[in-house]
Parts: sequence; C-alpha cells; structure tokens
Amino acid sequence: MNSIIQIFLGSLLLSLVHATIPSHWLPLIAIGKAEKWTDKETLTVTAITGASHTISTVIIGIIVGLVGYKLSESYHYITHYVAPTILIILGIIYFYLEYRHSLIKTAHHHHHIHIDEIIEKRKSKRSIVLTLSIAMFFSPCLEIEVYYFTASRLGWLGIGIVSVVYFFVTVLGMMFLVHFASKGVRKLNWHFLEHHDKLISGIVLIIVGVLAFFVEY
Repeated sequence: MNSIIQIFLGSLLLSLVHATIPSHWLPLIAIGKAEKWTDKETLTVTAITGASHTISTVIIGIIVGLVGYKLSESYHYITHYVAPTILIILGIIYFYLEYRHSLIKTAHHHHHIHIDEIIEKRKSKRSIVLTLSIAMFFSPCLEIEVYYFTASRLGWLGIGIVSVVYFFVTVLGMMFLVHFASKGVRKLNWHFLEHHDKLISGIVLIIVGVLAFFVEY
C-alpha cells in the first residue's frame, strides 16, 4: 500500500508542476483574447490541446513502463536504484540549464506553443486548434516519462496510476488555470514560474527521486 501511495503522490506532484507551467496554458489565453473566443471556446480548445499533449506522453510512457517492468523481473536493482538515480540526474541537468539560462540572460522561448506565429497568421479557429494540438502532441513531458520507469516496479498498476493521474491533473489543471486567469487572476505574478520552470521541475525531480530510494516494492 505504501508503494502505491508513493507512486500516486509522485505522479500527482510532477503532474501539478507540469500543469502550472505558464507555457502550457498562458498562450491559450492570449490566443483566445486575440481571436475573440468566448470563455467556453477557450476552455474547449484548452481541453483539446491538453488532451493531445497528455495522450502522446502517456503512449510513450506506457512503452517506457513496459520496458522497465520487463527489466525489473530479472534485474530488480535497475528499477529500484537506477530509475530514481535517473530522476535525480535529470533534476540536476535542469538545475544546470536554469543556471546557464541565468548566466547568458537570453530571452526565454517556449517550445510548446509558438503563439506569435499563430496569431500573426490569423488562421481559422479549426486551423489554430489543429496547429496547437500537433505542437502539443509532439512535445511529450520528459519528467513524467522517466517516472514511468520508476512506477513500472508495480507493473500495470503503477503504469496505470501514472497515466490516469497525469492525464486528468494536466488537462483539468490547464483548464482551471485558463478559466481563473481569464477572470482576472492573471494579475498574479506568473513571471517566476514562466522563467524558472526548469528550476522548479529540477527540484521536484530530485525530491521524487530521493523519496523513491526509501520505498521498497
């Protein structure tokens, strides 16, 4: 039971951080305003693009999880020690990327959605949604993919927990933020999250990786 709770909490934490990164939902608000969409239309587009993003991530994650599960059957230490170590290393890499970003002081460009290009072209709603969905589909979440490897120690149960939690938390989280930001909560300072997403992701990955060492499956 402790292992199930640990996988659930780890998935929830990573998914929450992932959903709150402004590059996932803030551009949708800007596009909605530029295209004069209603709140309902903006939320619908958010749900579609969010689902597109999570589906591709889950597909890859299941493959990663199955590979991890097969390895764990013969090499228990691989998923018990190597997987958490990968999470920690990835977290450290994110720290480095954040540090390098601060040193060179370059402008931060989001790779998920190229909002300026989309708005300037003034495409139709269907074309905009398709473009956003494709962009999100081909931008799977690396952090949660690695966590699939850790969760695979529980077999299909672990893989299923990560998939369900990630899908619903990401999509509903994006919709929640788009809704309330559109209502005026945008006055909150999202600048730190927007420009330090790698730092936040790195901290979460290291925490989850360290905790994984203390749970025996």
